[in-house]
This record gives sequence, structure tokens and C-alpha cells, in this order.
Amino acid sequence: MLRGLEQEPVLAYYSDRSCIKGFHEVSGLSRRGRETSSCVRRSHDRGLQKREVSTMRNWSERRVWVTGGTGFLGSVVAKKLKERGCQAVLATGTEQGDLTDPSVISRHLQFKPDLVIHLAAVVGGIGANRAHPAEFFYQNLMMGALLMHASWQAKVEKFVAIGTICAYPKFTPVPFREEELWNGYPEETNAPYGLAKKMLLVQGQAYRQQYGWNSIYLLPVNLYGPNDNFNPENSHVIPALIKKFVEAKESGVDHVVAWGDGSPTREFLYVDDAAEGILLAAERYDKPDPVNLGSGMEISIKDLTTTIARHVGFKGEIRWDTSQPNGQPRRRLDVSRAEKEFGFKAQMGFEEGLKRMVAWYLANR
Repeated sequence: MLRGLEQEPVLAYYSDRSCIKGFHEVSGLSRRGRETSSCVRRSHDRGLQKREVSTMRNWSERRVWVTGGTGFLGSVVAKKLKERGCQAVLATGTEQGDLTDPSVISRHLQFKPDLVIHLAAVVGGIGANRAHPAEFFYQNLMMGALLMHASWQAKVEKFVAIGTICAYPKFTPVPFREEELWNGYPEETNAPYGLAKKMLLVQGQAYRQQYGWNSIYLLPVNLYGPNDNFNPENSHVIPALIKKFVEAKESGVDHVVAWGDGSPTREFLYVDDAAEGILLAAERYDKPDPVNLGSGMEISIKDLTTTIARHVGFKGEIRWDTSQPNGQPRRRLDVSRAEKEFGFKAQMGFEEGLKRMVAWYLANR
């Protein structure tokens, strides 16, 4: 895999230590699993279709596999699962194997999860997307398709697929409503990544239709918060700007260069709010329709840049490099479906969240 572009750190842990027993290497998906007879498959399908709607309550009795579970978002999801009383959590990162390899997926499924939350992704900002479109497309498409299919074969009760706001068409009317998801092509620099992640929705709906299997699809907006990725090669806009302004202030540089012209707008969701939304959806949502996860706020890149400069204490000039791309013109989600369907509403104010993120970076860089 393109390891330099993955946000997840490389440690996994098993909250339920007893589950390590018997957790062993296998060579791949078994021949029997690949060649299940049609009569057995029909029986399996009917069993799924008769199953009651799956709500993930009674967390103390559940086993959960979080892919990307040691990274920026995944570590918060894993922590919140433990706070809810879930002791059997398998949180995996890249060090536990490449999820485009079926044998790695099969090995992790020996954990026998009731729920899979798929957060693992090859991600990055505009620069990384422009430099590595093929890797972004292939890695995200293959890990998602293989993981979902293997989870269905293993009779995992529920699958939570995490998409991306990059899946929306470039000129989606604001606020982005889930019904607009297929009404155009994504913004070009993000299209390979956005379309690869969008296939999780297609696959989940197909498996629900044919097999009665419970897969849901969430569309989080741009995330931010402590422990974000600050690597300038593949970080997103907020950590990239924080790092730039801190280094400029400390080195006495009189200006900072920002990409584009500052006119695009973005919406941001604090990482703890995103994790809470994902778990509320796992607990309460069981429909095929995609659901936005966001805060409902909107800020221009120009205003965002000056706000971050203020929080860092940088007083120099901000120069705009208009030879660089702006990306999608506007982004703001309609978040009413998430509140209606599973009671999610973002709690962290943007100024406070930004203040905490800057403080974390200064203390932990």
C-alpha cells in the first residue's frame, strides 16, 4: 500500500484480551467460502432476510472491528466504544496488514465481529490527490469491496461504511442533500478517491437488496481535531495551515503562502463529534439511504486562514498562490437526516475546536 499517504498510525490493540487466543494466521479466504453451493447460499440469504433489523445496543455483548481503528478518527471511535461498555474491540492499522489482501481480511474476521466499522482509507489533501490518483482509486476501491464481501460471507451482523464528501458532484447545490449524490461528476482533483468510496454505497445497497444484509453508508464532512495528520505531503487544509503558521511565527518569516484564491468554502466537523455520529448511526440507523455527518457551518478558506493565523499568533502577510487549484467551490451539508434518523447533532463550536487543535499541536509536535 501507499503507506506514506495513510492517516492511521500502525498499532492495534485488543480490548478483550481473551479474544487473542486462537487468533491465528490463515492463508486466505477458504476454498469452501469462495465456492459455497447455491442451496447453502440461498439458505444463508434467507436467514439474513428474516433477521430482525439490527440495532447495536447492549455494547457489552458486542464484538466490533474498527478498520483504521488506531488513526485520527478510528482511535476516538475505539475509545468511545470502550466508554459505552464494549470490551471486545479489534482496532487495526496498516501494521496489521494490507486490506487489499483477502488473506489479511480473513485473518481479522477470525475475531468474529458482530459489527464492522470501515474507517481505513488512503487519504490526503488536494496535492496528494493530484499526485496519486491511481493509488487513491485502487486502494480505496479494493479494500472496501473485498472487506464488505468478506464480512457478508462471515455473517457479520452489520457493516458501517464511511464515505466522503468528495463523492458529491462538483457543483452540488448548497447545502448538499443526500438526494443530490448522483447528479453530476465529482470535483476533478478528488474524483478518483470520491468515486472509489462511493462504490461502498452501491455495494451495500446491492447486498441489502439481494441478501437482506445490513450495511449503512455515512458521508462525513472534512474532519479536524487533536491527533490529526500534520504531514505537509498529505495533510488536509486545517493541519497544513496550523503547521505553516506555527513554523513561520517561530522562524520570523514575514509571510505565508496559501493555495488558491481563498474563495472556496468548507464545512468542518470536530473528530469527537464525528465518532459520536458514527456510533449513533451504528446503534439506531438501519436503512439503505446515505446520511450526511456534518456541523452545518460554512467558512471560506480565506476566513479560515486568517482565523488560524489569529489562533497561532502569526501577524505577518498571507499571500495567495492562484496558480494552485481551489478545489470544489463550496461545501456545506444538509445535516437534517442525521438528526431525524438517529439524533446526531454536532456539539463542538468551531472556534473552540480550533483552539484545542492548535494547543494539541503545540504540545505534541
